[in-house]
This record gives sequence, structure tokens and C-alpha cells, in this order.
Amino acid sequence: MSLTRVLTGITTSGTPHLGNYVGAIRPAVAASRAPHVESFYFLADYHALIKVQDPARVQRSTLEIAATWLACGLEPDKVWFYRQSDVPEVQELTWFLTCVAGKGLLNRAHAYKAAVDKNREAGEDDDAGVSAGLFMYPVLMAADILLFNANQVPVGRDQIQHIEMARDIGQRFNHLYGEAAGKDYFVLPEAVIDENVATLPGLDGRKMSKSYDNTIPLFAPRETLKKLIYSIVTDSRAPGEAKDADTSNVFQLYQAFASHEETAAMRRAFADGIAWGEAKQALFERIDREISPLREKYDALIAQPAHIETILRDGAQRLRERYARPTLDALRSAVGLRDLSQAHAGGKGKAVKASVPTFKQYREADGRFYFKLVDGDRVLLQSAAFDSAREAGTLIAKLKSGATGLDALAGVAEPTGGASADDVREALAAMIEAEQEKSAQKA
Repeated sequence: MSLTRVLTGITTSGTPHLGNYVGAIRPAVAASRAPHVESFYFLADYHALIKVQDPARVQRSTLEIAATWLACGLEPDKVWFYRQSDVPEVQELTWFLTCVAGKGLLNRAHAYKAAVDKNREAGEDDDAGVSAGLFMYPVLMAADILLFNANQVPVGRDQIQHIEMARDIGQRFNHLYGEAAGKDYFVLPEAVIDENVATLPGLDGRKMSKSYDNTIPLFAPRETLKKLIYSIVTDSRAPGEAKDADTSNVFQLYQAFASHEETAAMRRAFADGIAWGEAKQALFERIDREISPLREKYDALIAQPAHIETILRDGAQRLRERYARPTLDALRSAVGLRDLSQAHAGGKGKAVKASVPTFKQYREADGRFYFKLVDGDRVLLQSAAFDSAREAGTLIAKLKSGATGLDALAGVAEPTGGASADDVREALAAMIEAEQEKSAQKA
């Protein structure tokens, strides 16, 4: 069964709070363990630069958020976990997409329109204080998604437009460059909206948000957590007086962490007139029971920034080798940024190839062995992992001799970088023909 690629961008601004944990981190970590899913999680530090110009804050936030996701159970050996700025192919693809994206499309982006509307209300020029980064944000987001041909992108409702714009831009590229080649270079992503994602109230009852300054930091020390929970705004109902659970900030927070049985018991306690102090103590104990072991992991991770740096760089390096570089090789060729030795007569017809396709065998940081089929600067076929170099080499020999065809490679190797199965077959045929010519010359 083919894997569904799911890509999640993680904003690197501010300190994570309980609302982030319940609404995004906890469900995303659970989703990363689903079968038949290939998960991509990236720290969107390029995006952070649009709003934050304090270098120390950008660095600190990136460290805190990476440590948070790791502490909450994200497994970097089972998912792709990387920092956006460690994958330079994102920026190269952003330029390719910029050259096909319509300005009219970008004019309609919600964030840009909101900035223009605010300026008009203030009697300012439409673009006063609007950076090109804000205007181009949707193109960068499209590059994040399209580079890895993500099938699904979990987002909030306010981000649906960006996924639609990524689809429009990818479709435009496919139309301009894919029709002549007879293939699509990009998969068009789908937005995934989880209607059951919880939105937590903050200390004052409004949505928990840094903009309202009403958050409870996810890994606040135990005593600080207790103090914040006891400061949650409640009504004036006295002990013994029935309380409305459905309108209570305390109950909503409790429900986000408790089991069905615990929630039902607390609802009965509210109906029986539980005192606010007793309810807040129960809330504190329930949250701390879940967060305490995560806090310990977080504290250990945050004290080892070099370890986190290694994890992120390793994730990016492996991802670039596996996907980003081969994809950009294919896209560079598609737009005409090609090896000049592969000359085209009058710009038409098939390229006159300077060399025969070849296999390259290598060992990854995980200690396992891989191979890829390369045609010039383009990667056509990428293998899965092998336990030994001999195992990989035996399969390569069979492919080069024609003893094994492409149909037998399901689950072992697959076309990559926009290559089709026919592209791979043509390359294998060219290799076999070259070997036969060599043998004939020797004879």
C-alpha cells in the first residue's frame, strides 16, 4: 500500500502553551504513529522572520519548540523532523514558483488584504509597512508543501486559503512545464481540517493566545502552574451552589486532559456545588499528572542544545538526499537550467546525452545501504534501505543485465524526482544497450 504524505509546519515564535499542546502538538504526535503515513514536521523559521526581527528570540524559540515536540513524543527516527532553513531547496523552489505565481492571486491572500484594509482605515498608503515577505508568504508555504509532494496538510480554517493557493501555483507549474513532458511535477495537496481539535480558554476566559497574554506555559514549573491555574477567572457562585460545567473555563480545561470517566465525575461534582478552589486543585493535579513526565524530558533536552541541533541537521540531511535534491534536479531540468553538454538541436527534439545512465551505491548515517539510478544530474530511481552492500549490489547487477525488470521493484525502489516508470525503463534499456555495445567491441 502506498504511503500518504502528511506535512505539518510548526511556527517558531513564542513559548508553547497548553493550548498549543492540546490543539496541535498532542494530536499531531498521535497522528505521526498512524500506519501507511509518511509524516513531515518542519520548524518554519523562515516564516518566523516575517514577524520577528529579534535574532535571539528566533533562535530561542526554535530551540524551545524543537525540544517541546521531542519531549511530547515525536520520534525523529520514524518521521521527517527538520528545520526549514536547513533545506536550501525550499528557497530555490520558492523562486521557481514565484516566477509562475500570479500577482493577482497573491493580492487576494487574507494576511495581505488585512494589512491593506488596516492601512486604508488609517488613511495610509495601501502598502505602508507591508514587507515583501508578508506578500510572498503564500509562495514560500507552497514551496514547503510542493517540494515533498505532500498529499495532506493539517491546518486550521484560517490557513485553508494557503493550501488552495499552493494547489493553484502547483497546477500552474504543471501546466507550463509538465504538458510537454507528459507528466505532472507536483502532487496537488489537500487541506485536512480536524473538526474535533480542542480550543482551550485562557486565564481570562477568552481563547488561550499569546496575543491576549492569557496563556499557561506548557512547561511552567509545578508551583508556577498551580499559581496560574488558581488565577483562572470564575463566577461568584459559592461552595454548595450548583455550577454550570458547560460555561466554566475550569471545566473546559479539565475536560481537555481528563478521561471520559473523569470528565463525567467532574460534571457531577459541578452539579453538586463543588467549591472553585477544590475544582482548581483537581484541575491542577490532572494537568500536572500528564505534563510532569513531559516537563522532565523537556528540561533534559533544553539543557542539550547541541543534541537538538544534531537531530535537526541529521533530519534535513537525510531528507535532502532522499527527496529535496532529486526533486530540484528534475525541476531545474524542467525549467531549462540544464547541463549544457546535453545539447538540444534548435531547442527541439531529444537531448544528445553525453553519458549513459548509471547506478550510484552509498551508505547512509543509519548504517544501511542504498542505491539510486542517475541520468546526468537527474535522479530517476531511489532504493529503499538494504542491510548489506552485497544485497544492494546484487539487485543492481540484475537490473543492469535485464534479468530483473522494473515491475519487480515494488517496495524495493521507486521512481523519484518527477521521473516516471517509463523514464526508468528507458534509462535501464540505455544501460543494457551500452553494455552490449561494449561487449561487441571487445569481441
